[in-house]
Amino acid sequence: MKSPQGSSPREGRVTEAVVLMAGAGSRLRGADTAFLKPLVPVLGRPLVAYAIDALLSAGTKRIHFVVGYQAERMVAAIEELIPPQLEAFFTENREWQKQNGISLLAAAENVTSPFLLTMSDHIFDRSIVEVLIESADLNFLNIAIDKKLDSIFDLEDAMKVETKGERVVSIGKNLRSYDAIDVGLFVCPREIFRYLERARQEGDCSLADGIQLMAQDKRVRAVDIGRAWWQDIDTPETLAAAAKNLQMRTRHTTATSKICRSAQG
Repeated sequence: MKSPQGSSPREGRVTEAVVLMAGAGSRLRGADTAFLKPLVPVLGRPLVAYAIDALLSAGTKRIHFVVGYQAERMVAAIEELIPPQLEAFFTENREWQKQNGISLLAAAENVTSPFLLTMSDHIFDRSIVEVLIESADLNFLNIAIDKKLDSIFDLEDAMKVETKGERVVSIGKNLRSYDAIDVGLFVCPREIFRYLERARQEGDCSLADGIQLMAQDKRVRAVDIGRAWWQDIDTPETLAAAAKNLQMRTRHTTATSKICRSAQG
């Protein structure tokens, strides 16, 4: 796998990102072993292309993709999607059957600090990346959160967050007390790797496990996305919901542009 050489910490704006895409996506692919979840078409485009576009529009210069399941096929496919102005590097997680904390740890030696972190199966308004970057305190781990609980498509399966002001108090899918949902987009300091190592149990840990430990040390901030839209895609139902929302938003944007052009003309 290709890895960057001679990386040095960046100052100022966050321009480096990690995209986790090592899993098999079994809940969406079913029994089709040739299926690659990040490449599933959404309105005619690969799912991961939406994340790449959102990161690029926010000024990202370098993306580290953590691959695992059918890694060679995945790398070849992703390379076809990378525009020339973006640097792409690939890290293979050979323990891809484990939780996503292990995938992030696989990239530990290749990233500088701070860095954006997201998943290949999340679609979100491009404005969310910009808001998170502009609002981030680089001394903390920053999580984009959604407080529009009534709009969450699959609330039961969502990663829940309890906040107190700007501080994240707790995170987990089984929280009984929560006021927000984790969007799946973060600005991370390198400290996250140390907390993930602490969170390991029997060689495994989730990203949420590491963030929970950081939250206990008051090292995690929440950034509310406001009215912006996003969708986590894990099942055929969430895929259909995302496609429907994107289509509606595209129509609205097109109609608004036509009105603006008419007014100017």
